[in-house]
Amino acid sequence: MANTAATDNNLFYLTLYIIGVTYIFNRMVESIADQIKFEYKKGVVDEQLKEQELQGDVGISFKLKPSYALDDLKELSVSIENKSKNLAVYIDWDNCSLVVEHNKQSCRVIRKSPDLTRDLAVPQSPSLIAPTKTLTELVTAENVFERDKESGTYTPKKPIVNITGLKSSPVKAQRKLYANFMKRRNNLDFSLQLVLRISELRVGLVPGKDIPPVCIVNCPFTIRKLPWTYALPWNKKK
Repeated sequence: MANTAATDNNLFYLTLYIIGVTYIFNRMVESIADQIKFEYKKGVVDEQLKEQELQGDVGISFKLKPSYALDDLKELSVSIENKSKNLAVYIDWDNCSLVVEHNKQSCRVIRKSPDLTRDLAVPQSPSLIAPTKTLTELVTAENVFERDKESGTYTPKKPIVNITGLKSSPVKAQRKLYANFMKRRNNLDFSLQLVLRISELRVGLVPGKDIPPVCIVNCPFTIRKLPWTYALPWNKKK
């Protein structure tokens, strides 16, 4: 009888221990902030450049962190390389756009100026990339800017893709998409559509003259929710 009682006590304490450990583990997991990862589909872009016979003349890349908070990404750092030796590559910013796939929203791209932005309606001059040079710019969508009433300047305040906004959307399908995204059942997609004009260096963009033909390159991104295990030290840089 004594042995039976001792066994029962051991099982009781073991059960309490397991419950306690499980509770602490669950609280630890819940305390980890939700994180997401942006993946640039470089292979898709390279294929487009190949189809337009630009693979030897143009290279497009983006600088992204390993992970972000849900609404942290407000601008993209894009680098466009002119690999050629005798071509001028122009970026037609006013005709570039950012497209969010789940709501089919397309917004004009704004190239961030080093100066304070005071008027979003001002036309943006094309950027010239000389042969063998690389242009790196911060770009974002026009609708992420908000105006400061006191200074009269615009700064990016909203995320490029408003993920948390899906949670309270009046559209049931978007609320469902949010739930599935947070459970890692669905990913989200958006793209930066770059409009390039390429000409021989001596021609350039001259008002009143023939404008070089347009080359549109769609740069797609996938957003995926990271599991809680991303917080483990050996996973953070993956």
